Amino acid sequence: MKSPLLLLPGAVPAEGVDEGVAAHYGDLFREQRALADGRGFVDLSHRGVVTVTGDDRLAWLHLLLTQHVEKLPAHQATEALILSPHGHIEHALYLVDDGATTWAHVEPGTQEALIAYLESMKFFYRVEVADRTEEFALVHLPAGSIAATPEGAVARETPYGRDLFLPRERLEEFAGAHGPAAGILALEALRVERHRPRLGFETDHRTIPHELGWLETAVHLQKGCYRGQETVARVHNLGKPPRRLVFLHLDGSEVHLPPPGTEIRDADDGPEGRKLGFVTTSVRHHELGPVALALVKRNVPVDARLLAGGTAAAQEVVVEP
Repeated sequence: MKSPLLLLPGAVPAEGVDEGVAAHYGDLFREQRALADGRGFVDLSHRGVVTVTGDDRLAWLHLLLTQHVEKLPAHQATEALILSPHGHIEHALYLVDDGATTWAHVEPGTQEALIAYLESMKFFYRVEVADRTEEFALVHLPAGSIAATPEGAVARETPYGRDLFLPRERLEEFAGAHGPAAGILALEALRVERHRPRLGFETDHRTIPHELGWLETAVHLQKGCYRGQETVARVHNLGKPPRRLVFLHLDGSEVHLPPPGTEIRDADDGPEGRKLGFVTTSVRHHELGPVALALVKRNVPVDARLLAGGTAAAQEVVVEP
């Protein structure tokens, strides 16, 4: 879904999964600094919006999600995963309940598969699932923003800022009143700085929550009754996920960032050494310079000197070995 904000001055369209919104508006670092200072907003209107209504909505979702949502207080944000029977991550949902409706935003293009799964699990529960992407656009306000939540919007407040489910027809009006706009690349740089994983970026077909630090934010370890729970409990008790997320400080003298999928090797073994992992997201940060998130094998020493392709990289622990 192509955003009308791509017509704003300086807008450069994003590519890949984020196609449909702006990558930036002409000054990536200025946009990052504005967000870090609590100013402006990010157009995320390409993300999927799904709602669940009905008296049984929270009790029903509680059975399907990794998070404890049965008694989720109104207006309290949370996040949750849906796993495969083997415990691999299939969906990531960013949730809030307004007292009558549970709202979730998800990765662009994943809402149809998510809704198909939810519909298959309704059985006798009094719930209705709807794709609201055409009606509501997601907008992100950074932490510290003093912008008011517009009438008709639903807010999801987190330590990292406020997500607004905004009626789509009001997107241009909102942009005119709450600029400056920042592109998705600015938000991605801050996401990497915060070591926050993203579905489809830090995940592949075999990723489990333990590898990315999602146990702390999206999984409730004292609840069961959801698909994949056995794997979550077993790996948590044994303490041995096969991979772990790391934060990389990249050599700033390199002109190009190592793209996602770039193989990571031990610098002492050289470019032809044993593969230890791969880059998942790489960005240029306004203060830290070139940085990245990567998945490496669990037993890679935390002080190992690494190569991301041909780029020297120092790791910072995100998930403990």
